[in-house]
Amino acid sequence: MFLRNFREQGSQEEGRYMKAINLVSEMGGDSLDVDANDVFEYDNDLYTKMVRYPMEVLAIFDIILMDMVGRINPLSEKHIQTRIFNLKNTTSMRNLNPSDIEKMVSLKGMVIRCSSLIPEIREAVFRCLVCGHYSDPIVVDRGRISEPTMCVREECRTKNSMTLVHNRCRFADKQVVRVQETPDEIPEGGTPHTVSLQMHDKLVDAAKPGDRVEITGIYRAMTVRVGQTQRTVKSLFKVEKLIKLSERSDIYDLLTRSLAPNIWELDDVKKGLLCQLFGGSALTLQSGANFRGDINILLFGDPGTSKSQLLQYIHKLAPRGIYTSGRGSSAVGLTAYVAKDPETGETVLESGALVLSDRGICCIDEFDKMSENARSMLHEVMEQQTVSIAKAGIIASLNARTSVLACANPSGSRYNPRLSVIDNIHLPPTLLSRFDLICLILDKADEQTDRRLAKHIVALHFETPENSEQNVIDLPTLIAYLSYARKNIYPQLSKEAAEELKRGYVEMRRRGNFPGSSKKVITATPRQIESVIRLSEALARIRFSKSVEKKDVLEAFRLLEVALQQPATDHATGTIDMDLITTGVSASEKMRRDNLVGLTRNIIMDKLQLGGPSIRMLELLEELKKQSINAELHLTDLRNALGTLASEGFVVVHGDSVKRV
Repeated sequence: MFLRNFREQGSQEEGRYMKAINLVSEMGGDSLDVDANDVFEYDNDLYTKMVRYPMEVLAIFDIILMDMVGRINPLSEKHIQTRIFNLKNTTSMRNLNPSDIEKMVSLKGMVIRCSSLIPEIREAVFRCLVCGHYSDPIVVDRGRISEPTMCVREECRTKNSMTLVHNRCRFADKQVVRVQETPDEIPEGGTPHTVSLQMHDKLVDAAKPGDRVEITGIYRAMTVRVGQTQRTVKSLFKVEKLIKLSERSDIYDLLTRSLAPNIWELDDVKKGLLCQLFGGSALTLQSGANFRGDINILLFGDPGTSKSQLLQYIHKLAPRGIYTSGRGSSAVGLTAYVAKDPETGETVLESGALVLSDRGICCIDEFDKMSENARSMLHEVMEQQTVSIAKAGIIASLNARTSVLACANPSGSRYNPRLSVIDNIHLPPTLLSRFDLICLILDKADEQTDRRLAKHIVALHFETPENSEQNVIDLPTLIAYLSYARKNIYPQLSKEAAEELKRGYVEMRRRGNFPGSSKKVITATPRQIESVIRLSEALARIRFSKSVEKKDVLEAFRLLEVALQQPATDHATGTIDMDLITTGVSASEKMRRDNLVGLTRNIIMDKLQLGGPSIRMLELLEELKKQSINAELHLTDLRNALGTLASEGFVVVHGDSVKRV
C-alpha cells in the first residue's frame, strides 16, 4: 500500500513511487530506491518494523514490488529489489553493539580500501560423473548450496557422483569494501574503527578509496568478520537553487566571505583557496601530453596567523581529501605501502594520503618539518600527478590527481624580510617552484589593524546584534555548490581571454628588461602562464560559466602578482625576480657575486706572484673594501669568492692564508 499510495504533501498526482516503478520497468532497472523518511511519514509502525526486522520487511517489499512490476509489464522476468536510504538516525561505528545485529543501521565514514571483483554463486548446476546427467539449477539459500547426494536419473541413481559445472552456474558480482570512521568521531587518544561492507551487483565499484559515504544496510554477524550489506544512494541537491545562486553578480565576493568566516580578512588568500577548491580543467592533448588542472598553494608566514585554521576548514569543505601533518607523515604513508590482504592472503598495495586524495585536496600542515625523504615524493605528484611504486614485486603507477595545500613556518619562527623565501623556509627551490601561489601571511604591528582584529575575535565569543547578521552561505550549500561545479562545469578559453593571457605574460616578462643593462631578470616563467590559465578556469567555474572571460584572466593575473609580490621580490632592486623561487638566488645577487669574484681575481693578480708568498684573508678583505663601491663586504662573501676561484684552480686556501698557483 505504501508504494502505491504515497504522495507528496498536498499533491493529488500519481504517487512518487508509482512513477519510479514505471520508470524502472521501462528502463530495465534492477532496483528501486525508497526514502526511509517517506516510510516514516506514511506509517510510523512500518518504519519501526523495517528497522528492527529488515530481512523480513525487505523480503515483503520485494515480493510486492515484483507483483506491481508484473502487472505493469507481464513479460518482465528481471528481479527488482528495494533499496532503503536516508534513515532518521545515524549510528557511530564505535556505538555498534551485538543488539544491533540483524537490524538496519546507517553509518558515515570514509572508504579506505576496495577489494577486486569477487564472483559469488547464485544458482548451481551439477553433473553426474557416471551417466553425464545435469541436475536442475539449485538456488543458493542463505549462503549454502544443497548438493545432491545421488544422481536423480532413474537408470543411474549412483551415490556421491555429482560434480559442480562452473560454466553452467549463475554468478553475481561481489566486492568487499573497508570503511573507516570520520576523524570528528574519533575520541581523544583513540584509533579509528573500521567496518567491512559487502557490495553486490550494481553497487560494485560505486565507491572508490577516499570517498566519504553514508551507508544504509543490515548489520550482520559473520563467521569470519563483522560485515554489512550495503544499500546506498548518492545524495541529490536542488540544482535550480545552485544555478540561481551562481547568477548573482557578487557571487565571487559572497563565496569569499563564506569561506572560513571566523577568520578575519585575508581576502586575497581566501580567493586563492577558493580557486583551489574549484580547480581548473585538466587537458590531454592528442600527442599524449597532460596538463594538470589542480592548483597547489603554500601558506607561509608568522605563527598565529590562522594558517592551520584555514587548512582545517578547506579539509572540511573539500568533497575528497586527507589532512596530515608533516612531522607525522612518512614517505610510504604519503604514497603507498605493501600489506597482506586479510581476505585472500595476497600481497596488496594500500593507498597513502596522496593517492586517497585523488580528485581532491591533500592538506599538509607543518610542511617545513617534513622529512627530506617524504618531501622528495611530492616532486612527481605535484607536476606529473602520479605515484610510481616498485615494491615487493609490485610495479605500478598510481593516480594522485590531487591539489596540495601546505602551510609552513619560517625556520627562525619569525619571517625575516632581509632574507629570501628559500633562506626563510629551507625548502628546495625545485619543490617551491611547483606551487602556483605562495601566500605570505605576516603579523605586522599596527594599532588600527590590531583593534579591528581584536574586535572580530571578541565578537566570535560575545554575540551582539551588529555581528549576528552575516551575509554568508551555510556550509552544506557551499559544499553542494562546489561539488556541482567540479562535476558539471568545464570552462573553455574564449578568444578575448586567450589574447589577454598572451598580452599579460609578455608584459610580465618585459618588466625584467632594465634600460641600459645587458642583464635580463626572469620575472615570469611558463609555469606562471599555466598557473594563470588554471586560476582563470577556476574563476569561471565559480560563476558556473562555460567559457573563460577577460575579467577572469585579469583577476588571475592580480592574484598571481599579489602572491609573488613578497616571496619573489628582490629587495636590492624592488622588482619581482623568479630566480629567487626557482634557484634561491636573485639575478642581482648573482651579478654581485660575479663582480666580487672578478675584483678578487684582479687584486690577487696585482698583489701575488705565481708560487710566491701568501696573503692573509683580512688584508685581502681590506683591499677589497677600498676598491669596491659596495663597502658592506663580509668575510663570508670573500670566502665564497675564494671558493669559486679555488675550484677554478686559480688559488689555494690554507686556513686564513691565500696563495696564488
